[in-house]
Parts: sequence; C-alpha cells; structure tokens
Amino acid sequence: MGFLYIKNFDEQKARAMEGLRRALEEGKVDEDIITLLEKINALENYFTTSSCSGRISVMEMPHFGDKVNSVWLGKWHREVTVEEVLEAVVRHSKGQLWFLVRSPILHVGARTLEDAVKLLNLAIGLGFKYSNIKSVSHKKLLVEIRSTERMDVPLGSDGELWVDEAYIEKIVTIANDQLRRFKRKLKRLEEEIE
Repeated sequence: MGFLYIKNFDEQKARAMEGLRRALEEGKVDEDIITLLEKINALENYFTTSSCSGRISVMEMPHFGDKVNSVWLGKWHREVTVEEVLEAVVRHSKGQLWFLVRSPILHVGARTLEDAVKLLNLAIGLGFKYSNIKSVSHKKLLVEIRSTERMDVPLGSDGELWVDEAYIEKIVTIANDQLRRFKRKLKRLEEEIE
C-alpha cells in the first residue's frame, strides 16, 4: 500500500508550518486544538493544513448555503448560554436566521498512502465517522478528520423570529451536549496521536 509517495512532502510541510505559525501569531487558530496540531505536526509523516475545533453559531444568510454573503451574529468554540444566543438572534434583520453546530474538522497531509490510511483508521476508531481521504495523487495526500455532530436549525427570516425562548433553550442544550461530545473525541485523538 505504501507505493504512493509524495515527492515534495517536506516542502509542503514547511510551507504549511509557516502558514500555521502566522495564523497562531494572528490569533486565527482555535486555542483548544493547538496542542493536537502541535502533536500531529511533530510527527515526521504528517502535517496539518487547516483546522476548526468545532463550533456553535448563529448566522444570517441571504439564502441557505450562501456562505460568502453570510454574517456571523454569534460564533463560539465552547459551550454557549441561552443569553448569548438570544443576544445574537436580536441582531438579525434580513435574510434567513440559522442556529448551527459544526463538528471539528482537520485536514492533514500524509507522506504515504499507508500513513494516510493509518491516520484515517485511528480517527474513525475514535468516533470521527465522517473522516475520509480527501485527495490522493502524487502531488498531495490529504486526510479529512470529521465527526458526525451537526445541527442546521432555521430560527427566522427577514427580522421575524419563528421560535420562542423555550425552543431556543432546548436547542442550546442539545448543541452543548454535541459540543461536549466532539470535544471529548478531540481530546482522545490528542491522547492517541504518536
């Protein structure tokens, strides 16, 4: 299986590490995932290209799926309070209003196909069931580590709220449960990476 080998892997890793260094300096890396990134990047045959430790958010979109023109009204990489969500919701004025949960996502470059499969199997075994090998070529081997937790809840449109505070309390409880679950998975991945 190790027949596929990335020829310029070390150059790719060096570029990725420079990008990560800049992102760290600019505070653009989720703090609770930094130790995991450091552990992965310390390994000879892997490097991270992008990451998110998972989040809960309230977003205003012209229409669902239009990320480019969407506006974050609230975004948290931690458990959230009902009050914080309500503060975000009242800023809504136009387009669709969504409450979203996104599980962690990591993109990891691997030196060989064997390395990629090894990391993929570890991730899936730890509960990152949506993990896959995103790219396979002589130029790039990219493993995507993703979990299953996700929520897409429409809350309103054009300034009108469709739900009451009791409903928001319920979805915040579910979202925080999902967040705790995927943060535990991240911790286990960090412990298992060697």
